[in-house]
Amino acid sequence: MNLVYRSPQNPYSHLTVKERKEPSFPVRYLWKQGYLCGRILDFGCGLGVDVEFLRQKGLDVVGYDPHYFPAEPQGKFDTILCFYVLNVLLPEEQVQVLMAVSELLKPQGKAYFSVRRDIRRDGFRTHLKHGVSVYQCNVKLPYKSIYCSESSEIYVYQHYNQQTHAQPQQCPFCAPDTERELLTESATAYAILDKYPVSPGHALVIPKKHLADYFELSTHNKTALWIVVERVKEILKERFSPQGFNVGFNVGEAAGQTIPHVHIHIIPRYKGDVEDPRGGIRHVIPGKGLYPEV
Repeated sequence: MNLVYRSPQNPYSHLTVKERKEPSFPVRYLWKQGYLCGRILDFGCGLGVDVEFLRQKGLDVVGYDPHYFPAEPQGKFDTILCFYVLNVLLPEEQVQVLMAVSELLKPQGKAYFSVRRDIRRDGFRTHLKHGVSVYQCNVKLPYKSIYCSESSEIYVYQHYNQQTHAQPQQCPFCAPDTERELLTESATAYAILDKYPVSPGHALVIPKKHLADYFELSTHNKTALWIVVERVKEILKERFSPQGFNVGFNVGEAAGQTIPHVHIHIIPRYKGDVEDPRGGIRHVIPGKGLYPEV
């Protein structure tokens, strides 16, 4: 798993780390509430003060930070902490963090995101100590808020298919099966393996918003979907080692859409899986896959 999320446009995000001796408010709050359990990861742990605090309390915790503690965490975690990380990242970096946390979390686990609420203006500013340009922004997440003040807010996150959802027209994508493996998840989309795969690793990327027609999605939601598609492709390459991919979606009954909720198919392809693969997706209409010989 590639957990390096710093952008070339934002190379100094690590310099925003607080050099403090006391544990952060979010970690003290969550510990007092009894929310921290099992194997714990502090994602974006900075200098590691919260990690040491929790270890002194006898908890099983490791820290990861792409600059200060770059050794990638191994395995899955029951609890993941991500404190004040998203506020210093560009939007494209934020989504990489959200997906990484979802992939490191056990199916029944919980992650806690803390964000600042005292930022007055989004954008770059000159760091007073280091004299370089650093980014900061306000962040709103579509997760349950369990604490909010003028200075900070704490959200709790669970895998999308482990939550209770409304089911418009009994839509299976609005309330996905809890037993299905969740490959990755962002704020607006998630990915699972297809229940009836046409090849090993056949996956679906699905927006959380219930909408039948891909072309009716906002530009923002379309972009968010394709970011997840890119990540899923990497996951499938690592796990299944395909030699190619077919990627696409169906719009309308005439095009074969059977579930009225947008979903993008990512179908790994392997040498020899069909006699003649030429034409690819042109074969959706039998006999039309190959170009006529000239």
